[in-house]
Amino acid sequence: MADFLAEDNSCGQILLKLVSRGNAIIAELLRLSDYVPGVFKLENKEERERYGDIIVDFSYFKTSEYVEKKVENSPELQDLDEAFRDNNLEILTRFYLAFESIHKYISDLKSYLEDLDEGIFIQQTLESILLNVEGKQLMCEALYLYGVMLLTVDWKFDGVVRERLLVSYYRYCATKDAAESNIDDVCKLLRSTGYSRAPGAKRPPKYPEEYFSRVPIPSQLSKMLIGRLRSDDIYNQISSYPVPEHRSTALANQARILYVILYFSPEILHNENAKMREIVDKHFPDNWVVNVYMGHLINLVEAWEPYKAAKTALSNTITQINLRELAVKYGRNVRSLDASVLKFLKEGALTEDYVLDSIPKLMHLIRECNVTLRWMMLHIVDTGVDYVKKCRQLREAVMVGSEFSAKSLFDLLIDTSQIEFVIKEMFKDLLSKKEKDWEVSKKESFERMEELSEVFSGNKPLTRIEKNASLQAWFTEMKNQINLLSYEDSTSAGRKIVQLIQALEEVQEFHQLETNMQVKQFLAETRNYLHKMLRIINIKEENLINLDIIADFSYAWEIIDNYTELMQKGIRKDPSLVTKLRATFLKAASALDLPLVRIGQCNSPDLRSVSQFYSAELVSYVRNVLQIIPQTMFALLGQIVKLQTSDLKPLPTRLDKDKLKEFAQLDHRYKVAKLTHSISIYTEGILLMKTTLVGIIKVDPKRLLEDGIRKELVLRVAFALHKGLMFNPKSKANELSHYLKHLQAIMDGFKRSFEYIQDYVNIYGLKIWQEEVTRIINYNIEQECNSFLRKKIEDWQSIYQSSAIPIPRYPPLGDGSINFIGRLAREILRFTDYRTTSYINQMNAWYDVKTKEELINIKLFSQLQASLGTCGLTGLDRLLCFMIVKELQNFQVFHVRRTMNDKLFCSMLNSLNQQLQPTTKLVGNISKIYPIFVAKMEKKWPLYAAIILKVGQMQLIRRQILRELNFTCKFDSKMLSGCLETFNKAILLDIQKHYADPNLPYPGEDNPLLFELTTYLEAAGIADPFKKIYVTMRNIPNLPLFIFTFVLAQLPKLNFVKSAGGLFSKKLNDPCDGAPFVAGIATLLQQFHVKNSDIFLHYIAQYLRSIMDSAISTTKTNELSPDVTNCFVFLDNFIHYANIPRKHIEAIFPDYVFNEFYHYVSG
Repeated sequence: MADFLAEDNSCGQILLKLVSRGNAIIAELLRLSDYVPGVFKLENKEERERYGDIIVDFSYFKTSEYVEKKVENSPELQDLDEAFRDNNLEILTRFYLAFESIHKYISDLKSYLEDLDEGIFIQQTLESILLNVEGKQLMCEALYLYGVMLLTVDWKFDGVVRERLLVSYYRYCATKDAAESNIDDVCKLLRSTGYSRAPGAKRPPKYPEEYFSRVPIPSQLSKMLIGRLRSDDIYNQISSYPVPEHRSTALANQARILYVILYFSPEILHNENAKMREIVDKHFPDNWVVNVYMGHLINLVEAWEPYKAAKTALSNTITQINLRELAVKYGRNVRSLDASVLKFLKEGALTEDYVLDSIPKLMHLIRECNVTLRWMMLHIVDTGVDYVKKCRQLREAVMVGSEFSAKSLFDLLIDTSQIEFVIKEMFKDLLSKKEKDWEVSKKESFERMEELSEVFSGNKPLTRIEKNASLQAWFTEMKNQINLLSYEDSTSAGRKIVQLIQALEEVQEFHQLETNMQVKQFLAETRNYLHKMLRIINIKEENLINLDIIADFSYAWEIIDNYTELMQKGIRKDPSLVTKLRATFLKAASALDLPLVRIGQCNSPDLRSVSQFYSAELVSYVRNVLQIIPQTMFALLGQIVKLQTSDLKPLPTRLDKDKLKEFAQLDHRYKVAKLTHSISIYTEGILLMKTTLVGIIKVDPKRLLEDGIRKELVLRVAFALHKGLMFNPKSKANELSHYLKHLQAIMDGFKRSFEYIQDYVNIYGLKIWQEEVTRIINYNIEQECNSFLRKKIEDWQSIYQSSAIPIPRYPPLGDGSINFIGRLAREILRFTDYRTTSYINQMNAWYDVKTKEELINIKLFSQLQASLGTCGLTGLDRLLCFMIVKELQNFQVFHVRRTMNDKLFCSMLNSLNQQLQPTTKLVGNISKIYPIFVAKMEKKWPLYAAIILKVGQMQLIRRQILRELNFTCKFDSKMLSGCLETFNKAILLDIQKHYADPNLPYPGEDNPLLFELTTYLEAAGIADPFKKIYVTMRNIPNLPLFIFTFVLAQLPKLNFVKSAGGLFSKKLNDPCDGAPFVAGIATLLQQFHVKNSDIFLHYIAQYLRSIMDSAISTTKTNELSPDVTNCFVFLDNFIHYANIPRKHIEAIFPDYVFNEFYHYVSG
């Protein structure tokens, strides 16, 4: 056995590594099953319409040219296809590598068999391997795991979905034509079988034998393996189950292997009645539900229905008489065994001495419990085939016959787990100190014999003991015999100890020593110590191994979910139940041995990842069960907060004596105290669990409690934000304020409850609150911003999402937003829309253009700060940045692809540029030169205006947000604000010095200083939105002139209102608000080189000088024309938003003219 797996035995090592790899592949398939992108399922009409042309199944291989041509001929499809590839290529590659590994596995297994057949491995053949214990185990497992891989693929990935995954990888992967690629073979192996796990779905004909035969396996191999499994106990587990009635449980591990391998030789299932009868009689005489792999259950009644021989053989197992006997027997066992176990679990029952004396009895009890649990849990569960009438009838008959009670079975489970845990821990402790205890007992026995020999020698006086030379010699000999006992030779020592005990009993009887109580006591103590030595010898590692084999719980890896509700009800009723559940979770952890044992044997690097996966799955289940404690705590917290806010009156600083009773409110305070005590009890319950190693993950109960509280907080806060920020599209501006106040009250309630409870559960309430609220908002911002990104951030890539404390995702409400942060941003944009509102800069407010009523002012942003906090405001700001980027990109695309490709436009723009050069001159015949170009572009101006006005509107909102953030920062943290401002100025000075002298230092690309500082500055509101570069744009010819003419085209739509001090729309049906218009122009020019802004200002200055010169020569009035006034106001506002120094303007435009304009405006 050892030789086959020796490091120098390549035959055994190759097979061991292959089996190890098989377990790792299955773990990867199970892991990936949770990460199938939803879009590949094409579940709804919207997804089918959008992605139907680029996500195709294997029909693609017949129409590939048509599909690719259709994509190439459509710019929209091409863009969608490229974005889809960028977003999904990484996960597609991982799926393909997992699928490819299945094909590689079976190819390597076939190569191994060929090498065996050709004699590559000296003195090794298939027959010789099957004669070796380890060899036949590994060979059976190798083929079994291949079958499980194929079944897992069908169970976890719908046929059409995996076809789409493979086709998408084939289309996008650059290496698809590489010589070493075997994607064709992978596609042939994993094409859809027609199998579906949908309730009531019919099983495809000849499934799964046709699926298993896609890569032919030597029939001789499967037949030889089936022969071994029929005749042998390949895992030698019958020794752990000596009772004949337990044989099917002892052979359960090889029964599942046999079930899978039979599909590689379907003729046995169909025709060979004798073999199938032998298989059923040995492996399935009293059971028909098989645990195939890690808790995936198969009902043989349904699985073997199409196979005549198998169906006939199984019919003996499921006769009414046999079924009734089994159900009654195991139903009775559930009740009687639980009572027996509870007797042992009483305090003081399981002492070391009792356990050492009663090992066989305890092992038999645990064995009976586990066999009963296994049979009941497997045969009362719905394995998904209840649509088959026979399966449903069998399950119902079992439940009726056994008088099934979920509570009774659950009690047996947790009590069995507890006694197993106690005995296992006791065994481990005894084994660890076995030698030490032996030596102590030996020493004590030796010393007592020595004392007795001295007593009978007459040298040591003892009351009424006369000298007796023969007894002295006898006790001296006994002392020497005890001293000669050797711990290493336990077998010989055991026989000697029995003889010594018998001799001590005889000497007491024949020499009438019982008359002396002291001698009698010495003899009794010596016999006890010798008995203890005998018991210590019987403590062996085999006991622990047998206990692990008997306590196997891998069959319940999935069905344990059915008992979650019972566990949670039990915890709610008695929080101390957590201590028993700890043992149950550790019992469930035994399932990890199945996939890990071979991986560990060959020291595979996959050990860590596979262990991590299964351990994480189990820990996730533990968290799910114990989540009832935080849920109950939060329900109690809600009552406490309600009492504190609604019922308890605030205590005044000074109180009259006669009002003391009124303010005492003893009944209400008693309720608060009682609820708080209940919360403390639940906290104590989870902390009783102690630190536990689940698989390879250490579960700390304090951390578990904190994570549970965080999870519940996240669920409640996320729901409050989702429900609190749902808006009616017809609501008025003041309703937004009501929504925010209501949300603020909810958030304050959560915060107050955390402040109250943190000391009672020993957590950092404020820290948890800030971290989780920040994470929720950042995650939602990230998901909302995904709609603006080409490469989207999926949940599994997000730094804010967590598997332990997941942030829930709610379906969009159909308004274009993904979540609450998008809805809030769009609601604010709706109330500040340039088409229906006017922004007055001096008031920092938006007014309705019709009613002149104030809609939005700075108070709204204060409410946003109060309800969403700094993180929420910063996130809103970030989302607006993405929206601005999208609009600026739209400008670039529209201008470059459409307008600049218009040759007539380009020639007209060049002609106009030539007429205006140099910009220092006055333009003659001004009434014709500008209007001609403006008129020619009349149809395109509205599109440009919409983009510019949207950008300006969002910039104005951003400015208000940053002002609120900065004010809050200065108010709440003056020191932080001052430090950031100083640090920012210092960095800017250093950067300016670096550009003046490149030898001076500058933060490199790998230095996170600038990036991290920017994050702090934006959170503190120390930023200017009009100075921000949103997109990098290449130089566009004559851009300043184009923007200038666009401004000239829009200015006539505006009217200067002296009382409001700004430009406003002339007509309601042709809206163009002045402030967002100017802000948009300033933002657009900021995205280009600074020289574009300078040229733009030169064009405006030239226009003003020219039009004023023309007006002076043609009119006699001193009044400025509306065009001149609008242009002056625009220029003044532009300087303000773009933060351009006045001196810069004076260089291109007379200062006194500006002064006159200001005098005119103020007059």
